[in-house]
Amino acid sequence: MRDETPERPAPLRFGYTTGSCATATALAAARLLLGGRADDAVEIVLPKGQHVVMRLEFCRTTADGAEAGTIKDAGDDPDVTHGALVFARVALAAAPGVRFHAGPGVGTVTRAGLTLPIGEPAINPVPRRMMTTHLDALAAEYGYTGGFDVTIGVESGEALALKTMNPRLGIVGGLSILGTTGIVRPFSCSAYIASIHQGIDVARANGIAHIAACTGNASEDAMRAHYALPDIALIEMGDFAGAVLKHLRRAPVARLSMCGGFGKLSKLAAGHLDLHSRHSSIDLPLLAQWAANAGASDALQAAIRAANTSQQALTLAQADGVPLGDVVCAHALRVARDIVPASVAVEMFAIDRQGRFVGVAR
Repeated sequence: MRDETPERPAPLRFGYTTGSCATATALAAARLLLGGRADDAVEIVLPKGQHVVMRLEFCRTTADGAEAGTIKDAGDDPDVTHGALVFARVALAAAPGVRFHAGPGVGTVTRAGLTLPIGEPAINPVPRRMMTTHLDALAAEYGYTGGFDVTIGVESGEALALKTMNPRLGIVGGLSILGTTGIVRPFSCSAYIASIHQGIDVARANGIAHIAACTGNASEDAMRAHYALPDIALIEMGDFAGAVLKHLRRAPVARLSMCGGFGKLSKLAAGHLDLHSRHSSIDLPLLAQWAANAGASDALQAAIRAANTSQQALTLAQADGVPLGDVVCAHALRVARDIVPASVAVEMFAIDRQGRFVGVAR
């Protein structure tokens, strides 16, 4: 089997989520207000009980409270927020409890289907619980019976959000504050997978019956042109076909179209649910076997086995009139059908590098 992109060597460094950054900065700002102490680092407890110390860029009083900031360190994960300044502004309030507000660079929810109501700042439930737990403990430590108004911001967050799925999900004005464990695992892409799930949930909540899950821009353009689907129906799945298929088991839609490059679809056809080269490879002997089942000559089979890339294998098959694209889509469809409920109508489309359909199965 052959990889088509190089792998990154291990070991890789872990990082911290924006939720952890928000918790650390909110705690530091609140401690300055209640205890008069401006720290240059703060210890927080992550959801699974780990204690971590996070360095602060600043911790200072303001006209109506205090603020603290930290630089988001995503470790070796290719996170869009890596290196961004995450900050919290905290003000004391007479009413008990913690109230959250979207500061500069943090978005606001405008569509149904997310875990937060419309109009709420895009600060996800686990980061909210983390901040509330730490602030409640701090209040108890100082005998404080009032509450906190917490505003979370991300420097340049509105621009960074354009590189995420937030605009399509209906989160406007900035980024989401994310995290379920507090830790960013390198290349786990948990935030990306969560956004895939959110995309499906938002589509369902807004009455979309037909979604198209696409591996990239070319496949998305092909689906948009073929079906005239609205953006809310287009799910950018990247390499995570499994994230789409498994989520549909508990959140089904009436119809799913999956579209990707021929090479990506050939991996799904072989049973791989993560289509990245770190986790799955092009199986040229398997492509040759499938071509044989579709009538390929011995010479074509040998040429496919010796091909440099899946695209070359496809070109060879096309030149001999062997419908390898359709065959690959048919196998990918069987893989998907084994995962999604029978109530979901599924179809597969493969495209070439020019965005033209080279295979389909229904």
